[in-house]
Amino acid sequence: MTSVVERWNIHPEHRWLYGERPASPVEFDEAQGLWNVYGHAECREALGDHRTFSSHTARLLPVGVEESLLEGDLSQLDPPKHLKYRRLLTPAFSPKLIGAMEPRIAAITAGLLDAVDGKPEIEMVADLAYPLPVIVIAELLGVPASDRELFREWADNVIESFSGFSSLDEEHGAEDIAAGTERLQPLLAYLSEHLAERRRRPREDLLTHLATAEVDGERLTGNEAVNIANIMLITGHITTSMVLGNTVLCLDHHPEQAARVRADQSLVPGAIEEALRLLSPATVLTRATNVDADLNGHRVPKDQLAFLWLGAANRDPRAFPDPDRFDPGRDPNPHFGFGWGIHFCIGAGLARLEGRIALNALLDRFPELRTDPDDPPAFFGTPDMIGVNRLPLHTA
Repeated sequence: MTSVVERWNIHPEHRWLYGERPASPVEFDEAQGLWNVYGHAECREALGDHRTFSSHTARLLPVGVEESLLEGDLSQLDPPKHLKYRRLLTPAFSPKLIGAMEPRIAAITAGLLDAVDGKPEIEMVADLAYPLPVIVIAELLGVPASDRELFREWADNVIESFSGFSSLDEEHGAEDIAAGTERLQPLLAYLSEHLAERRRRPREDLLTHLATAEVDGERLTGNEAVNIANIMLITGHITTSMVLGNTVLCLDHHPEQAARVRADQSLVPGAIEEALRLLSPATVLTRATNVDADLNGHRVPKDQLAFLWLGAANRDPRAFPDPDRFDPGRDPNPHFGFGWGIHFCIGAGLARLEGRIALNALLDRFPELRTDPDDPPAFFGTPDMIGVNRLPLHTA
């Protein structure tokens, strides 16, 4: 039986998804001049040691992103500055506040599915997996959810133009990033305008919080606030969209497990966690060594790039028995689907809640959720992400 990966021709760079195991948990790539880390224990060690494995990788990449886009970028920051910025956002994603959002998320989900009720086919990304999280994050930020098609266009640009692999491409990377930066300007201008309006007329939303917040007694610069809002808007919906689509793909490919989940929907959260493990939306994170390091007996010198392949680590047989099997009841399941350590996804709780509500609603409403081999799903084309941007489904 083919895997879900082979069936739908997921990016060939993800060799571990095709059943290949790396020869070693840590390997040096002489051609690229970087270290590839595939092991679960080794990735966990690197993610948990920011003093050795820094998030500030831009300084070592052969092709750089404009400094103005890095200001306020939490993904490039180490403590103590990282913690100061993260504390600005933590209150908005507390378990209490996320729990209070459940009725609103359920109502949005019901409204989106009402629009396709009775149809024998749906396009799950356009009909649910994209609009649900973008409406939620737009309402949280305080921008009009009606602008969501603009957000999608901008998000697709970010995914395609700012891949970590673009920064390694000395031949074409600078041109690609420059073009992506140019296409990003309307989004930055859009957010800047909304932030300026919040300074004039504050509201009860996250943009107002960013517009008026202070770090160490100083208000965020306009550029810092815009970049943080940009990251929240893009990552706040695209990951959830991918998680939901990937979970449905896994259930479609494993009908016996799909029947199990339909019969016992208490397994829905476990199905989402397994999809996060098997088809991780973010397949790789980069780190830069601040000092000489040791990983699994390999000496990694100072000022080296390390690519932490979370997708491979999530299939490490040392951490996951029968790692290629989709098991909604897997326990424990210490996957890196939302990262790990100080950079663990701040919106993970919200993404899980949205995924649970949406998947339960799909199962309740449609007797089938079946892909069509003649109208296959379409995936984002970057090697550092796995997720569908189009997913046609038969529902009856």
